[in-house]
Amino acid sequence: MRKTMETLLKSAAIVAITAGVAHADGKVIGVSWSNFQEERWKTDEAAMKAAIEANGDSYISADAQSSADKQLTDVEALIAQGANALIILAQDAGAIGPAVDIADAEGIPVVGYDRLIEDARAFYITFDNVEVGRMQARAVFEAMPEGNYAFIKGSSADPNADFLFGGQMEILQQAVDAGKITNVGEAYTDGWKPENAQRNMEQILTANDNNIDAVVASNDGTAGGVVAALSAQGMDGTVPVSGQDGDHAALNRVALGTQTVSVWKDARELGKSAANIASMLANGGDLTSVPDAVTWADGPNGVEMNAVFLAPVPITRDNLGVVLDAGWIAKDKLCAGVDAGAVDVCK
Repeated sequence: MRKTMETLLKSAAIVAITAGVAHADGKVIGVSWSNFQEERWKTDEAAMKAAIEANGDSYISADAQSSADKQLTDVEALIAQGANALIILAQDAGAIGPAVDIADAEGIPVVGYDRLIEDARAFYITFDNVEVGRMQARAVFEAMPEGNYAFIKGSSADPNADFLFGGQMEILQQAVDAGKITNVGEAYTDGWKPENAQRNMEQILTANDNNIDAVVASNDGTAGGVVAALSAQGMDGTVPVSGQDGDHAALNRVALGTQTVSVWKDARELGKSAANIASMLANGGDLTSVPDAVTWADGPNGVEMNAVFLAPVPITRDNLGVVLDAGWIAKDKLCAGVDAGAVDVCK
């Protein structure tokens, strides 16, 4: 465990984007959030705000409340409030373009946060979402190497949904081709909302007379909806389910055995890194001069962009101690309802 934590900390140190960043003097960093329905966005925000203020900058923000139209209005308002740089968590990748146009016309740099804004004028920072998909599929496949699989994907308006599904199929396609796995249903989840994921899962269960052996769900919110649908049929804990984000409820489900894996993306590091990049750009830094940046062009339209990708970590029952040791979750929340002796860290 100590070696695992040392590796994680070393990785975090590399991607934290602190070394070499020129801190802006009293700049205003505007952050446009798509929504706060996911538990993790509050974690991202706290880390981001702390880093912005540590850099001597000011944090202002707006919540688009899952509305692409409101997000465009929010960006205009942030600019009117004096934002020198913008961090945008896009609600709809296809609709965010005008926001970048507005910012560019004002000479304001844009950081596309976690979700792709496929525009060469924006800097992209996220976790390696294709690898997240691979990690999800590996864990589910290890638990259930054959049978009927369902795929509960993310929002069709978010390119991450397809990055994740692509990674999942890299791992599973061979088994599909060999007839070991049958894809009996897949659905996008509008807005990544758990209730929509639950409805999709219920429909897939009905269409297959509950003959489902595994579910690859693309984040912890959708996994929660899937587990609720399985629970209604008395199937929770018997069907492997994936997720991502390290939501506290999901990690508890991992400990309980109703979710197989949550790929942990330490949102604290992502928020901190984005804040430091925005600070650098607000102070006149160039997109190409961001430490550890790579040139990337694997988006749907092949636009060449400057990007930083952080490393995710799959969390299963076998390594729950990683998130405990990192202070990501308290033991009482992780182990709530877990039978004594069922999981080592919950003893």
